[in-house]
Amino acid sequence: MNDDSTIRRFGTTTRWSDLVAHRGTAYFVEVPDDPSVGPREQFVQLLAQVDERLALVGSSRHRLLQVLIYLPDPNDLPVFNDVWDAWVPSGCAPVRACVRAELMDSAYRAELVVTAACD
Repeated sequence: MNDDSTIRRFGTTTRWSDLVAHRGTAYFVEVPDDPSVGPREQFVQLLAQVDERLALVGSSRHRLLQVLIYLPDPNDLPVFNDVWDAWVPSGCAPVRACVRAELMDSAYRAELVVTAACD
């Protein structure tokens, strides 16, 4: 049986989709829409973008399952954590990993890989 009909793709291009949802789980990656701003502003921007993506599939930050955080500069971690702690609902923290990584655009201060429960 081919189960491809239950896969929903949003913003699909030749190379990637902005979001893929399958069997109640959403998968997506976020980078800052405006990498010209400073780290704190990029982190706030990224988490607002996550909220927007989650809304596309009837989800929210309360339904996050896992977030992988890629930071090129480990000195940004305290600022990221400050923004993150204010954003994640109490009692709803997902599984999380933070990795130091060189990103494809040197202006990006973070890249997020997100998995969440969805409708």
